[in-house]
Amino acid sequence: METLLLSAQNQETAALAAELIKKGELVALPTETVYGLGADGLNPDAVAKIFKAKGRPQDNPLILHIADAADMEKYCHSIPDAAYALAEKFWPGPLTMVLPAKDIVPKCTTAGLSTVAIRCPDCEITREIIRLAGVPIAAPSANISGKPSTTTAQHVLHDHEGKIPMIVDGGPCRVGVESTIIDLSDERPRLLRPGGITPHQLVEVVGDLILDKAVTESVAKDAVVKAPGMKYKHYAPACEVIVVTGSKEAAAKYIVEHYQPGNRVLCFEEELETFAAFSPLAYGKESDEDSLMAGLFAALRELDDAKIGTVFARRPIGSGKALAVQNRLMKAAGFRTVDAEPKGLVLGITGGTGCGKTTLLKAFEEMGGWVEDCDQVYHQLLKTGTTLLDAIEARFPGCVDGFKLDRRKLAGIVFNDPKALADLNAITHGAVKKEVLRRLEHIPGGYPIAIDAIELFDGGLAELCDVTVAITAPEEDRVKRLIARDSISEQQALERIYAQKPESYFREKCDYVLENNGTPEEFREKCLAFFRNLLIIKEKP
Repeated sequence: METLLLSAQNQETAALAAELIKKGELVALPTETVYGLGADGLNPDAVAKIFKAKGRPQDNPLILHIADAADMEKYCHSIPDAAYALAEKFWPGPLTMVLPAKDIVPKCTTAGLSTVAIRCPDCEITREIIRLAGVPIAAPSANISGKPSTTTAQHVLHDHEGKIPMIVDGGPCRVGVESTIIDLSDERPRLLRPGGITPHQLVEVVGDLILDKAVTESVAKDAVVKAPGMKYKHYAPACEVIVVTGSKEAAAKYIVEHYQPGNRVLCFEEELETFAAFSPLAYGKESDEDSLMAGLFAALRELDDAKIGTVFARRPIGSGKALAVQNRLMKAAGFRTVDAEPKGLVLGITGGTGCGKTTLLKAFEEMGGWVEDCDQVYHQLLKTGTTLLDAIEARFPGCVDGFKLDRRKLAGIVFNDPKALADLNAITHGAVKKEVLRRLEHIPGGYPIAIDAIELFDGGLAELCDVTVAITAPEEDRVKRLIARDSISEQQALERIYAQKPESYFREKCDYVLENNGTPEEFREKCLAFFRNLLIIKEKP
């Protein structure tokens, strides 16, 4: 079979591609994310050709591409308001939504599921082909299954020349990684795959978001998944890939110790000089997440050579677009990661409200420290995960209204019953500790870490710490701070203070005590001096 490679600028290209789609053939199409291997998404025979051409597992769902947001209603039912809001904000664009599928969508497209993944791509030639074909186009990435995705027409030609009738050349893909996928088929929105639309952008529209396990961890082979890219090893070159975290200096030291002739390093442009001795290949700038997304797959395809021994890959830090790069790199590596430097000193920070922990933690961050605020962790667990709410509802029926905690009702129960309060604390402390442990695993090596928790000891968090530090302050100063900070009366401030453990408790439990008995600037300088001294002490053999 001859594979036609036609420019998107050619006036006849769209019509020729649409005719092939209508005849049940495959056409490789450009999008803003990656090139897709497209077929009539409503034609089971055409869809079967996609799976055969890619060598794709049959239980891996496909994405339906539509020309206009209004077409969503042709293929989906029970569409929530959130879907319309997201479509208005991000379509055409790199966002896929999982919604309940109408019967018109064949089960081979949805991998047997009752839901379908659907998106409107930000590529005019592809939307025109969809319009001319008169059908939605099912189009996974056009790479051979498991290999790095295709971001140029030449990548597609390399994988499918002589196997498919046509490739539409729309130039390099602007975004460079597959679309963000959000599942809207359940009560709460769930991020199934990160991409060019960030979690923060999604939350701004839908107000709530659960991060699926598949984003950061491997998924069991027998798991049922709702979207592409969640389950199987993806994006991998022929050689072994190991993600190396930590500072570039620590990573270079690790690679020196493990480097063998024929190995390569995949790094940021800013690190080329550091890794000059290890045949480095840069895929973008660490300071520019867009460049990392756009360059990742091209770099992985360049490294797709069985003659290469091991590729030591550097990944960015962050929860925005960097999350998409992390996800693709980790899948390419089969989640093999090496931390090039041990975790830094872990401090437990505690003390009563109004003592000045915020000042101390800001000083800690100034010195390059990483802070985990357990109060924030708790509230995020209530907002983004069902496990904690399910546990609370199981013990205290009627205290969870839909997916929100009825705090007033719960307080009315536990504050009058010591046993109930102990049960609640056991539930919340366990959930917070588990989440803090998970977060600590993802903090790059070498960073000193502070765990901020009033319940540092009762919550079992102190056992995670190398050192515990109590912050104390005169009662009159604490009262003044609480009045100014929270706009409450003196009586209310005192009630808050007396409801917590006394200063003697923290002094007795902690390794160090810092007293905040001066001006804010004096206390800040005290904190900085304390951290400098403590870090030096811990570095001594």
